[in-house]
Amino acid sequence: MSDPRLLAIMGSGETAPTMAKVHRALLDRLGPAPVPAAILDTPYGFQENADDLSARTVRFFAESVGRDVGIASYRSRDVDAVTAATAVARLRAARYVMAGPGSPSYALRQWTGGPIPPALAGLLRDGGILTMASAAALTLGAVTIPVYEIYKVGAEPAWLPGLDLLGEATGLQAAVVPHYDNAEGGNHDTRFCYMGERRLRVLERQLPPDTFVLGVDSHTALVLDLDRGTASVSGLGGITIRVDGRSAVFPSGSEATIESLAEAARALAAGEAPVTDRAAGAPGAGAPDATGVSASRTAEPLRDETAGLEGTFFAALAGGDGRSAVAALLDLDEAIEARVRAGEDSPDLDNARSTFRSLIVRLGETAADAGGVDPRAAAEPFVEALLAVRARARETRDWATADLVRDRLTAAGVEVRDGANGSTWTLGGSETR
Repeated sequence: MSDPRLLAIMGSGETAPTMAKVHRALLDRLGPAPVPAAILDTPYGFQENADDLSARTVRFFAESVGRDVGIASYRSRDVDAVTAATAVARLRAARYVMAGPGSPSYALRQWTGGPIPPALAGLLRDGGILTMASAAALTLGAVTIPVYEIYKVGAEPAWLPGLDLLGEATGLQAAVVPHYDNAEGGNHDTRFCYMGERRLRVLERQLPPDTFVLGVDSHTALVLDLDRGTASVSGLGGITIRVDGRSAVFPSGSEATIESLAEAARALAAGEAPVTDRAAGAPGAGAPDATGVSASRTAEPLRDETAGLEGTFFAALAGGDGRSAVAALLDLDEAIEARVRAGEDSPDLDNARSTFRSLIVRLGETAADAGGVDPRAAAEPFVEALLAVRARARETRDWATADLVRDRLTAAGVEVRDGANGSTWTLGGSETR
């Protein structure tokens, strides 16, 4: 029996817990281990830490996916003939190939006109799985966004010719845009792979005829089964078909046909309401408006929860209510842990962790500033609150947070001693349990 022919497009997080289960499911389609698998290092081949990135990826697959992978090293088109031939041989022998982060424009300069695109196309033609993520995903379409040149250097928005492996394999004429829901900019728009709405509209006007934007959210995978003609979406977000500023969203959990993606693009181009497969209760889907086009998604729930708990925390501090302050801290800690257990690795999660630690620092400062006739009585609710947070951190082996709490208490003049029956603390030489 021949291998399935699958093209997986990941918006980001290709070596994060969210995508580990996707890699695992894909590799399971190829049968039990060992399965020849290769990581193509070209997109990050220019980076000084390329060796570290390769080693980290190999370790991720071994520890989180449970599969061994090798490196097909083709860092530039100037490599010697033996290195180039070895890389191509490894790609042709592999049944699973992945390329990921780095620079799409750099990757295209090294690949175009060389032996790598035919080797990748051969995998999709003859049987196997090709996973393209982040920067590599950008190269799949008819045209490619030169992200660094526009976002970091200030070049005018313009497309580069892409490999068009997506078009060759599926017939979809698209520009693939990973990191579609990116929110790293904070006070400026970094959606659509750091382009933002203004620049994406400029780019849309330059698209070749009958070409649409295929957006893939962060920590999200679109798996195209070329034999069955199906498209499935998994992960934390969804995929978006966009034409002239109008969009249709296929949320995580969607099962559709590849042709239905093309049909959605044609409907949007005609100003009609596209038909999308919206799985009941699937995350990431905006409510359709009167035209049937998905409205913009609201902020991620964790972001809202973090902001709300931060407000509760500071209100409690202002009222001298240490118990309520620590309750807000512990609620935030639980919200973070719930996302971690679910495999999330996102900017909102990073922001929540940063907020959590900054609130610990603030609570420590409050304990240090506590005054009054009995300093121990004034400090006690805040110290006990911090120790409750530290105990939770120690239970979950979050040693960085546990150490941060101890350091803040030490700075406030509180010495913490751990024992078999719990922690005790002293302030000015008097012990409190």
